[in-house]
Amino acid sequence: MRITSLLSLFLFCLLQWSVAREVIPFNSDWAFKKGPFTDDVMQFGAVFQGKWQTVQVPHTWNATDMQETTIKVGSLGKNERFYVGDSYYRKSFAVPAAWKGKRVFIKFEGVNTNTEVYLNTKVPAAKQEKGSINYTEQTATNSYQFVGRHQGGYSAFVFELTQMISYGQENELLVKVNNEATPQVIPVNHTLFPMYGGIYRPVELIVTDAVSIATSDFASSGVYITQKNVSKKNADIGFKVKVENKTGKIQPIEVVTTIYEKDGTVKAALKSPYSLLPQGRQEVKYEINVKNPHLWQGLDDPYLYKVVTQIKKDNQVIDEIVEPLGIRKFELIASKGFFLNDIKYPLYGVCRHQDRLGKGSALSNADHDEDLAIIQEMGATSIRLAHYQQSEYFYAKCDSLGLIVWAEIPFVNRVTTHEENNALQQMKELIRQNFNHPSIYIWGLHNEVYTPNTYTVELTTKLHDLAKSEDPDRYTVQVSGYNVVDHAVNNNADVQGINHYFGWYNGELENQSEKNDDVETWAKRISEEFKDYKLIFSEYGAEAVIEDQAEVTGNFGNQFSKPEFFPEDFATRFHEINWGVIAKTPTLIGSYLWNTFEFATPITGLNVNPRNYKGIVTFDRKVKKDAFYWYKANWSKTPVVYITQRRVLNRGNEITPITVYSNQGVPVLKVNGKEVKNYKMGTTEVHYIFENVKLELGENRITAEVKGRSDGKAVGDEIKWNYDPKYKRAVGEPSVTKDEHVGL
Repeated sequence: MRITSLLSLFLFCLLQWSVAREVIPFNSDWAFKKGPFTDDVMQFGAVFQGKWQTVQVPHTWNATDMQETTIKVGSLGKNERFYVGDSYYRKSFAVPAAWKGKRVFIKFEGVNTNTEVYLNTKVPAAKQEKGSINYTEQTATNSYQFVGRHQGGYSAFVFELTQMISYGQENELLVKVNNEATPQVIPVNHTLFPMYGGIYRPVELIVTDAVSIATSDFASSGVYITQKNVSKKNADIGFKVKVENKTGKIQPIEVVTTIYEKDGTVKAALKSPYSLLPQGRQEVKYEINVKNPHLWQGLDDPYLYKVVTQIKKDNQVIDEIVEPLGIRKFELIASKGFFLNDIKYPLYGVCRHQDRLGKGSALSNADHDEDLAIIQEMGATSIRLAHYQQSEYFYAKCDSLGLIVWAEIPFVNRVTTHEENNALQQMKELIRQNFNHPSIYIWGLHNEVYTPNTYTVELTTKLHDLAKSEDPDRYTVQVSGYNVVDHAVNNNADVQGINHYFGWYNGELENQSEKNDDVETWAKRISEEFKDYKLIFSEYGAEAVIEDQAEVTGNFGNQFSKPEFFPEDFATRFHEINWGVIAKTPTLIGSYLWNTFEFATPITGLNVNPRNYKGIVTFDRKVKKDAFYWYKANWSKTPVVYITQRRVLNRGNEITPITVYSNQGVPVLKVNGKEVKNYKMGTTEVHYIFENVKLELGENRITAEVKGRSDGKAVGDEIKWNYDPKYKRAVGEPSVTKDEHVGL
């Protein structure tokens, strides 16, 4: 009897699921052709002649050319090293006759930068040759219909195909993509980071009933979840569900919401009857009180409920959306810090760009997972996803891992006065598409945009107002590249972010004169003058090329001015000094180092490659620099004992300091088996500097170890240096020549 009941229940659930929406991956076997082209797409000229390459999505045509070393400038002064312009994608797909009466949508998660979509219901014959698709001008037809246009390379967008597709036949999508920078679309240039052209995030077909939860509400889920009165005893969870009816008749429906525990048991549920009109998109609003909620507590306990919202008609499920629910509340208190569920919680922040060596922005979920694993290893609690909306998968993983997220739009670097409409559009897309991610605590409005001041202030204020209207429960932040808190364009958001690189672009690494600020002098001053402001140190960092090694780098001001040599040791000391100040400055209620990973900068590339080397992990994710272990020792709960300068193998100084990071207490340092006891503390309690250590001629074995831990295990590190006076260099000079070996 029990088996029969379970089988009946399974069949009943299967029947209900079978009529709910279908989400179909649409990523394989796209035909691709890169321009430039001379003819307009609707004239079917050169676009359809010759070979098309078969590609899989995610795909970018700039995977390598935006990362190459040779810069080529055209006769008109335009950078021609990487391709920007038009490219085309096309894909055939069969539309079942059974979809007649359904609604069919195409969803692109990210296409960079400007997109036009066309649909052809009379597909010309195609011949496969060596993995490419041959089309001739004669086989192309004029049956393409314009579907829609989207501007902006980082947010998702949806177009409905219902009235255009031919049911029971083959259909073909044609997608025109252009990644040229324009004054109307943010970002307005390729300066701070590259706009990798292509369909570089996943695509899917969505098939729904004629009565459904809205699919094309700025590509959101159509379900918006809010939280009020959150405590360990209660939480009021609000719902706004946008529904549509294309049947032409009033439809009696039920909106059913169920909140599930991790183990699948029901925590709470509500059924709301509703008479759905045939005109307009309608909103169903209701609230569910959750008793004794299991709170989402960041990395310590990232507990997620599952929320299933269903539309039922005649007791059958005709649509369904599944969303995460992390019950929590955030609070930023000036000069005190960030509080998660009334508990002070550190914002150990890192910034992240989405690209990587050899792939550009066309990343797999495994790539995202690797980045997150590295960020977790170092002990970061928060990520600034700079400077644009990033992958839906990445936000979802941050939810499940407990990482606190700063999400922002690509309004960066420069103002053209033509970008207002697009900036507002992208702000709305960012918020609606990511509304239900519990990890997101703040919306970024702009980064380092200034003149004309009046226009910038007005647009920032509009972005703030839009964000607060769309989502009153989260903070907004704007970011200035000046170290002046009360700059003319600042303080038009809830929080003011400050980017500054003392000793890199300007100022000094350590105070050497009264002319220039260093980070400590600045932090003391703003702590006195702006203690009532919510301030975040939103960027700080220094470039470090792992091939560039110096035994002693000195205290250079404006190291940026020497792009031929970016020694790792300077960046290491930069982070030691900056974090030492941040850790003892409560006015800085959060901080974000720039950057976790090296990334491409195709216009402003310095040194040899068009790359920003401020990442504390290399572009290929293979090498974690000394600064990575500095933060791991300071932030992580994982035992760390680490000796720095491991890549400066050839040493020219017989007497030298040795730096060890240890979060396990005082390390025992030995050089060639002999213990070194003289040390001083550095900028934090994990920073041990052993002074006046004498090296022997030839190879030196250096070990650091901490014993006597509660678990009985020793933690240690070992490196080898080669000392010879012939390697002695002046302060700030490379420790090796190009033909000498440096272990990386």
